[in-house]
Amino acid sequence: MTRGNNRNIIFKKDSDYQYFIKLIQRFKKELPFDLYHYCLMPTHTHFLIRTKKSKEFSLFMKKLNLAYFYYYKNHYGWDGHFWKDRFKSQPVGKDNYFIQCGKYIELNPARAEMVENPENYEYSSYKFYVFGVEDSLITEDIFYKSLGKNNKQRQKEYKKLIIDEKIQNSYKNNVWAFGKQKYNEVKKVWYNLTKN
Repeated sequence: MTRGNNRNIIFKKDSDYQYFIKLIQRFKKELPFDLYHYCLMPTHTHFLIRTKKSKEFSLFMKKLNLAYFYYYKNHYGWDGHFWKDRFKSQPVGKDNYFIQCGKYIELNPARAEMVENPENYEYSSYKFYVFGVEDSLITEDIFYKSLGKNNKQRQKEYKKLIIDEKIQNSYKNNVWAFGKQKYNEVKKVWYNLTKN
């Protein structure tokens, strides 16, 4: 997870999200990794990633964050620190927590009340798992096949998947949440984005 410094809005327009996605695709070719789940929020990003070596993850995040910073600086005239710290990461075991953690990431826009339903949010992996929408960024979650015998059944089960309290509690730390003032700013930006 990475966040804009002072909870600043890092994606102001659809083209910002799209450029960030192109950067992920570019660096994924340079430093191959598995991206199982993601969500790009106006002030922060979430990824559930597995790299071959731990240092490759740091290198990927460094390249991604630096490249996006230069893009943002050129477009919006940013000065000073853009990202808050490096990035935050925590290991996720290969157990039932894994797929739930992925879905929890994808539910961010609904929890922030930006959309009523996560399927209405464009910049996450949710539609890949619920509708089978093609997404070149995604490596299928290692537990997804266990949800059913065919894609239709798996999509239905994924949609119904309940998030364990343990996962919810691990995300309650303030670093994942909006402050009230920033939350209102983000809703305003999101409203303007969806209006156009």
